[in-house]
Amino acid sequence: MYPNLYYVVRDLFGLDWKGLRFANMFGFMVALAFLAAAWVLSRELKRKSGEGLLQYEEEKITVGKPAGIAELLLNFLMGFILGYKIVGAFFSPPEGDIQEYIFSLRGNWLTGIALGLLFAGLKWWEANKQKLEKPEERTIRVWPQDRISDIILLGAIFGFIGAKIFDNLENWDRFVKDPVGNLLSPSGLTFYGGLICAALAIWWFARKHKIGFWHLNDAAAPALMIAYAIGRMGCQIAGDGDWGVINSAYVADKNGVVSPALNEGHFQQQLISNANFYHTQFGSLDKVKHISFRGPSFLPDWFFAYSYPHNVNKEGVPMASCDWGDYCNVLPMPVFPTPLYEIIGCFILFGIIWSVRKKFKIAGTLFGFYLVLNGIERFLIEKIRVNTKYESLPFQPTQAEIISLALILAGIFLMWWLPRSAKNHPPVIPAS
Repeated sequence: MYPNLYYVVRDLFGLDWKGLRFANMFGFMVALAFLAAAWVLSRELKRKSGEGLLQYEEEKITVGKPAGIAELLLNFLMGFILGYKIVGAFFSPPEGDIQEYIFSLRGNWLTGIALGLLFAGLKWWEANKQKLEKPEERTIRVWPQDRISDIILLGAIFGFIGAKIFDNLENWDRFVKDPVGNLLSPSGLTFYGGLICAALAIWWFARKHKIGFWHLNDAAAPALMIAYAIGRMGCQIAGDGDWGVINSAYVADKNGVVSPALNEGHFQQQLISNANFYHTQFGSLDKVKHISFRGPSFLPDWFFAYSYPHNVNKEGVPMASCDWGDYCNVLPMPVFPTPLYEIIGCFILFGIIWSVRKKFKIAGTLFGFYLVLNGIERFLIEKIRVNTKYESLPFQPTQAEIISLALILAGIFLMWWLPRSAKNHPPVIPAS
């Protein structure tokens, strides 16, 4: 496991670049997920615009103006924050907890001021290059694909907010113990919470700019699926707690090396030897959920049971030998690596959605198809994942099971209702 980029670079290349410790591995993969989603979404919006399914919006802009004081100050502030915190981390490597450093006032003033001046200077130079003697007002056409950056930014902001809200609702006992710490923590994110809040924000944005909502949803379907697959890569690489239940067909040593259990007694012996840890987690060894499944010999053991050494959650017991600072814990019993299964499954589902996307002629039905596939995938993986159950409800479902079932039903409804709605309300063709 690699909690951040520092350990990746150190492990692979032997370079001791402590400034990279601020680059959380999960956050890095989420950033890549947004870039991949933006690329896929842009391609789909361009295709739909070319087919006449989406229209442009006219906007008036003023060209030829010099850069204003507000613009220069904003660019200086952006450059200063980037230089003070992130670039400054390379010149003045932060000691201690990286999360604490990010939210503290510590940083490097020299790199902050230098990058702030550079950003402001570039903005002034760009505006001065296009300056006219007399600024002109022009009307331009803005297509939906030209608003990709706004859509992705909205999705990122409200997705993160929703993911934090739903995670803390799901883990209410943990939240009430430390509200501020849980809200500011980079870990602890619920995908469906992010999806719901981001969808509401983008729906408002689409209405405001007269972008066909169902066509936008269809364009977003493959983008969401590939983003989820890449995001789960972050979960697997960082070891952020989104793993499965114990696979009792395997055991692990104190450095996390997994091997098949000799028999059921071997597993029970390992469980008892780590009783203190599991009593803290579950209150009783009888409540420790586990499933025994021995994978075929042609696949590696870690594909079915993994102990997540150096996990970013710092969960487990101390490793026998480790020089990774705060990240020296390993799960005492190997678990199903569910993020790995979701990575593989969602890349396959992305391929399916991408290959059939042009066959869905009614706007919104491709998105319904995505909801069904996504809901089924998540509902199934929940059966072997560690998650909080709502014990007061029948069948004691998890939050993700409830939402995924709702998504399946919503997807089926859209695929049934939208074609019938289109038949009953055919498009009006203007008279020539």
